[in-house]
Amino acid sequence: MQSRADRNAFVDLPFRLYAADANWIPPLKDEVHGLIDPKKNPWFEHADAGLFLAERDGKVVGRISAQVDQLVLAMPAIQGGGPGVGHWGMFEAEDAETAAALFEVAETWLRAKGMTSAVGPMSLSIWDEPGLLVTGHDHPPTVMMGHHLPHYQDWVDAAGFVGVKDLYTYDLEITGGLPPLVNRIVASGERNARITVRKVNKAKFPQEAALILSILNDAWSDNWGYVPLTDAEIAYAGKKLKPIVFEDLIMVAEVEGEPVAFMLTLPDLNELTRDLNGSLFPFGFIKLLWRLRHPKVRTMRVPLMGVVKRLQATRLASQLAFMMIEYIRRAAVADYGSTRSEIGWVLEDNQGMRSIADTINSKVNKVYRVYAKPL
Repeated sequence: MQSRADRNAFVDLPFRLYAADANWIPPLKDEVHGLIDPKKNPWFEHADAGLFLAERDGKVVGRISAQVDQLVLAMPAIQGGGPGVGHWGMFEAEDAETAAALFEVAETWLRAKGMTSAVGPMSLSIWDEPGLLVTGHDHPPTVMMGHHLPHYQDWVDAAGFVGVKDLYTYDLEITGGLPPLVNRIVASGERNARITVRKVNKAKFPQEAALILSILNDAWSDNWGYVPLTDAEIAYAGKKLKPIVFEDLIMVAEVEGEPVAFMLTLPDLNELTRDLNGSLFPFGFIKLLWRLRHPKVRTMRVPLMGVVKRLQATRLASQLAFMMIEYIRRAAVADYGSTRSEIGWVLEDNQGMRSIADTINSKVNKVYRVYAKPL
């Protein structure tokens, strides 16, 4: 896939396939073009991708990516990477025949690169939209989460892929407050002079982003699928996130002055862009900028949360998490008119985070599945 017309067709295909799906949110086309453009996305500095279109009678009926990431190849096998592990993603197809052909071409490309297994969907990386939606098709996704047609699961199964990891998102009603037990834990933390929970300072955004990512790198380093972000990727992500970052929705927890935990929350941008039909121009950009000045959204999304490794599985870690959740909950309701939050994604075997989600009475609302197949 080389030409501008091909790239446009690659980006545009879902707009036709999901036209009748009331729960699909049109992505911003500029964002998707940026994702697949090696000149813009620094992920390509350590990865290579093949992008493929399927055509029938001159009509585009499917798409898929196949990719090899050098950082994934360097990962321990127990974390889902290692030598020979290639990825596929960005899968869309009109019918089962097209799906089978797309998987075959992706597998062939990966074999030619020396890969011995295909893992996906990763669109393009674990930091973009990982996993295939297998539960929760009946309501829209939140910002930076995927949405897929229900029958895709059958086509992935038919191609011989087997699920290796489930990623959960949790739904939480936030207007009624947290359970009494959690409120007591929060109050206890507020009486502890060793603990400070603060908002980030957007005027020092680069420094705050570096701090958060240093905690993230430590907290998530043993997680399945975790690939550290490079400096270039951090800068790229920061540039994209800064317009939707609000100080009272991001908390850093300190113990005796040392930053040890953070929680990042974003307004659900999907609510603000849904009516733009993927286009920021000529007027979508102005609409979005206006809406972001004082966003009012029903849903908040918590994409990232972490506590340094040495405190994990301790009571203090849970206390810090509950304090950050409660402070952000209050701001979301009071300042943004929000009524619910979506937490995740969370790995199925992340017992610490799942325990916190259960304690605050949140419920699994979507399941995204990552599959693998030997080549």
